Amino acid sequence: MAYFVGLDLGQSADYTALAVLQTVKERVGEGSFRTVLHLRHLQRYRLRTPYTTIADGVVDVMRSGALTSDEYDPARHRVAKPKAELLVDKTGVDRGVTDILKERGLRFSGIVIHGGETMHKTDGSYHVPKKDLVAALEVPFNKGTLKIAEGLALWPALREELQSFRRKQNPKTSHVSFEHWRDSDHDDLVLAVAMACWGATSKRPRRTVRIIR
Repeated sequence: MAYFVGLDLGQSADYTALAVLQTVKERVGEGSFRTVLHLRHLQRYRLRTPYTTIADGVVDVMRSGALTSDEYDPARHRVAKPKAELLVDKTGVDRGVTDILKERGLRFSGIVIHGGETMHKTDGSYHVPKKDLVAALEVPFNKGTLKIAEGLALWPALREELQSFRRKQNPKTSHVSFEHWRDSDHDDLVLAVAMACWGATSKRPRRTVRIIR
């Protein structure tokens, strides 16, 4: 079992959003399990919330008992502390913002979102096509392997963001891009959850969080 925390850092006119996703082994037969994704927590910070306040909030989440307490893994028949990875959207964000996170003792995987076709890693950050992030959320949601925690207050807002996303494909190049129906639409919740889903499902080396106390 593991936790993946997606942090979409907003700028002055954009919200910052945080999503906590848990991978869970679900029994599907005698001795057989499948991995399902549970969206446990969803948070949106007020506009113009200082990055220092956001960083302190992220530390509180990463130190919370939910992410640090021992858990039983039915697939391996053992109890262990879950792994936790923080994934931070660095697209268009000044380096000073991520430095604030590092000053709090947080290690994280940086995500730079682009409109291309392939994922690559440069300067320690993953450069991920937006279509791949959206697919990481859409696929398990449509397959029923992404489950939403009961009573999640921001679920209606997340659902609205998903519905406002418009997929656009170039007929000549088959290139897929995403845009909003209206200029006033936000995508902070979608991107926070999508990064967490991508972190949970992508094939890459895992980075676990370390907090300096």
